[in-house]
Amino acid sequence: MTLAPDQIERDVFQYQRMRDVAERLQDSVPGKLEITLEGIVHDMMSPGGPHELTAARVSRRLEKVMPEGLLAHTGTPDVEDIARGVLRHPDVMVISEKDMEVEGPFDPRSLVAAIEVVSRSNPDNDWVGKIRDYPLLGIPLYVIFDPRTGEGAVFSEIHPTASGPRYASRKDFVYGEDVTIGEWTISTENLPRYS
Repeated sequence: MTLAPDQIERDVFQYQRMRDVAERLQDSVPGKLEITLEGIVHDMMSPGGPHELTAARVSRRLEKVMPEGLLAHTGTPDVEDIARGVLRHPDVMVISEKDMEVEGPFDPRSLVAAIEVVSRSNPDNDWVGKIRDYPLLGIPLYVIFDPRTGEGAVFSEIHPTASGPRYASRKDFVYGEDVTIGEWTISTENLPRYS
């Protein structure tokens, strides 16, 4: 789909208004706010122990096998594409230290991979919304760890479709197996599950 310049400006203006609302609300609501093509997404619960422990263990395991200069970052800032009207916050971002030397949100195209730990309160955000948004943002690898089921998936190979860019490849795994993320393989042993 092609947008005329006045449509792009209107979309950027609308996105900026949503971003302003999300920033004002973020400190007064539990959980986190993200902006998608469909509007503001509110993941109502703050991540709990199993969620955060999964992100930390995945991050540490990746950093042990990745080369110097790459990080499996679990902090802020968000990734943002103003032109596409999307603001997301991956649980773990594989990104070079050099690409982190910016003020404000990271450019999503600088990420090597986005990794999400499925939240208990809004699993569709990870299994539906981010599968749509991350290839649109140009993130080449998207990995999901799901503590609800003890399973996950690695999505790769962005290709064009009639409804926009999508991942062409999906490789499922179960906790206990090794998983390959890009060039690196890590164990999924001892990842916590939701009770």
